[in-house]
Amino acid sequence: MPVDPQMQAVIERAAKSGLPPYCNVSAAEARRLYKETRAALAPGAPAVAEVRDLAGSGPAGPIALRLYRAAGTETDAALPVLVYFHGGGWTIGDLDTHDIVCRTLANKARCAVVAVDYRMGPEHKFPAAVEDCAAATRWVAAQGAALGIDPARIAVGGDSAGGNLAAVVALMLRDAGGPPLAFQALVYPATDQRMDTASHASFAEGYLLTRKNMLWFRGNYLAPGDYDDWRASPLRAGDLARLPPAHIITAGYDPLRDEGRAYSDRLVAAGVPVLYECFEGMAHGFLTMGGAVAAANHALYRLGQSLAQAFKPQHA
Repeated sequence: MPVDPQMQAVIERAAKSGLPPYCNVSAAEARRLYKETRAALAPGAPAVAEVRDLAGSGPAGPIALRLYRAAGTETDAALPVLVYFHGGGWTIGDLDTHDIVCRTLANKARCAVVAVDYRMGPEHKFPAAVEDCAAATRWVAAQGAALGIDPARIAVGGDSAGGNLAAVVALMLRDAGGPPLAFQALVYPATDQRMDTASHASFAEGYLLTRKNMLWFRGNYLAPGDYDDWRASPLRAGDLARLPPAHIITAGYDPLRDEGRAYSDRLVAAGVPVLYECFEGMAHGFLTMGGAVAAANHALYRLGQSLAQAFKPQHA
């Protein structure tokens, strides 16, 4: 199908903006540009019952976290929780760029969300982000009572680089014996740092996420010898069995489309329940564009449905 008209308008708007590509500026400037452009495409922020900034224990010191509790939930209820890792090529993005996504998912799934401000490249190379995300998830599980969450109902999720990190954390916690996860929500996840699929070739230019920027992001995060490490490329993990159920969303005009589908296929082959959806007319990054692209809001609704289902008590 053709590019969605709303997405086409965003692509044209970006092309006419005159802004430099991320790969042509410093990481600090790229972060500023990303935050500004995300805000321009975002919908209004939905109200939630509570937003609280926290600090979790990490391998290199405190990790900044942000806790959301869904609107209409009781203050003393032990809510299920989604631990969320933002996208941005392991280089850009923060708690603010994905604030509306986290608020929306909390409300749609009637859960808590804990967003993680993990260390990023180029200042902090792989596996710093992975270690922070795993540590934050363990910390949330350990602090369940104090945070008002149910440590028996934890999901991980993220978009793009965050989807990569969520998939890796699910593998790490499985191999470490826990804490057990109820679900993984992976939105156009990066799963193979080789970046050699057909969709990488087809959509290298003209669809927001360019190959030049992807190479820049990858170089900020990884050394070439890291590409085949499953903590960087979860598609290359030897065993994908015994992982939590997954909802994987891809975009039809995204260089990462094929590796997201390949990860879904491997999970299914390993016996993991997967809901796979490709938003055919979309380009990479659409999840944060709900002020301009209706499909973003539909994707968040679908993810909320999946999370709510996964969080239902087993006897219900």
